[in-house]
Amino acid sequence: AVINMISNPVNSTVPIAAEVFKKAGTYDEKKLFGVTTLDVVRARTFYAGKAGINVADVDVPVVGGHAGITILPLFSQATPRGSNLSDEEITALTKRTQDGGTEVVEAKAGKGSATLSMAYAGAVFANACLKGLNGVPDVVECSYVQSTITELPFFASKVRLGKNGVEEVLGLGNLTDFEKQGLENLKSELKSSIEKGIKFANA
Repeated sequence: AVINMISNPVNSTVPIAAEVFKKAGTYDEKKLFGVTTLDVVRARTFYAGKAGINVADVDVPVVGGHAGITILPLFSQATPRGSNLSDEEITALTKRTQDGGTEVVEAKAGKGSATLSMAYAGAVFANACLKGLNGVPDVVECSYVQSTITELPFFASKVRLGKNGVEEVLGLGNLTDFEKQGLENLKSELKSSIEKGIKFANA
C-alpha cells in the first residue's frame, strides 16, 4: 500500500507518520506521500485565468510545503507558456496560491473550508498513484516526500510515481530570482514544522 497523507498540517503530519512507521520497523520512504495537489490545482487555475488559457492544458509545479509561505508555485516553469505575465502579476498569483485556503474560508464566512476542492485534489493524486502502481510510464505529480533535493528531510517537488511508489524525486529545475528568494524564505518555517512533527511523534 502507498499512504497519502492529506490531514493538515501536512508539513508536520508526514514526518509524524514517518516516525510512527520507523518505531514499528515498517517505514518505507517510497510509500509515504503528503498530498499537496490542492496547491497545484489552485496555481493552475489562477495562472490559466490570468494567462487566458484553458486550465485543462495547464501544468504548474508547486514545491516546498503545504501551508502559507512554504507553498512555492514555480510559474516560470508553467506549461503552456501563457502571455508574458509581469513580475507584479507573478507576485500576486504566488500570494493567491499561498492564501487559497484562507480565501475559501473567508468566502464561506467561517462556516467551512475548501472541502470540495480538497476532495478533487485527493482524487487526482490517488488516481496518479494508481496509474504508477499499474505500471503506466512517466506519471509525474508534485508531492511532499522524504527528499534530498534541499537540506530539509521532507520537501514537496515533482515525483515520478511507479510500482514502488516514489520511483524518483525530481529536482527543482531553473528558478527565477523571485523563486530562489521564495525558496530561501520558506526553509526556516518548513524546518520548524518538520521538527515539530518529529518531536510530537517521539514525545
